[in-house]
Amino acid sequence: MRDKIAIITDIHGNSSALKAVLDHIDQDTDIKHIYCLGDLIAIGHETNEVLEMLFSRKDISFVKGNHDEDILNILAGHKSTGFQNKIEHHDWIASRIEREFLPALASIPMTRYETINGKNFLFVHYHLNVEEKFLPIDERPTALELDTLYGDSNIDVVCFGHHHIVHHFKSKKRLYINPGSLGCNHSPLAPYATLKVGNSGQIDVSFIEVPYDNKEFLLAYEQLNVPAKDFILKVFHGNQHFR
Repeated sequence: MRDKIAIITDIHGNSSALKAVLDHIDQDTDIKHIYCLGDLIAIGHETNEVLEMLFSRKDISFVKGNHDEDILNILAGHKSTGFQNKIEHHDWIASRIEREFLPALASIPMTRYETINGKNFLFVHYHLNVEEKFLPIDERPTALELDTLYGDSNIDVVCFGHHHIVHHFKSKKRLYINPGSLGCNHSPLAPYATLKVGNSGQIDVSFIEVPYDNKEFLLAYEQLNVPAKDFILKVFHGNQHFR
């Protein structure tokens, strides 16, 4: 008997990519549950479509990302922080979000612990300090560094996102998995991961990329005049709209 879960993260307001992945997951009847590791919104402009799709399902558990947190802070009356493009973009996202989604978004925890077939899982957007603040991104992490960070905790598997590339580290202490950003990619592919946890403690990991049509999504940055659109299209989508 094996329990199988799906891991998605960093959707970033891209409903076309999200729909493609959820449709792909739904074809696998062995998948028992989906864990979403934050940054549901911002960068992408399809905020309400993404939240409607996610919150309408009963088989997804969430943790909060830094962009989710930033938008909630703006809506709570706090001023945006960071560079000007980020401030303008986040203010624009906050102004367009449907208020009906805010209670669900605000209720998302920073961390989630689960025991799956005897294995202890931590789900988190990114590694946290003792004050539950996100640590700076480590561009070249190693299993040894991650083991030092998590110490002698009884966590067997750490699932995280935030850094948009795939991570797959296995040490003597635990397994570390980041499936990569579902919504931000330099090609029309939406990644996610599945984990099968066996009764004997074995864990099978699969990284999956789902093709989807992102043309309308990319063109809408210009049509909607999304703040910081040039920066976003270059850095997070590799200027695919020019190809």
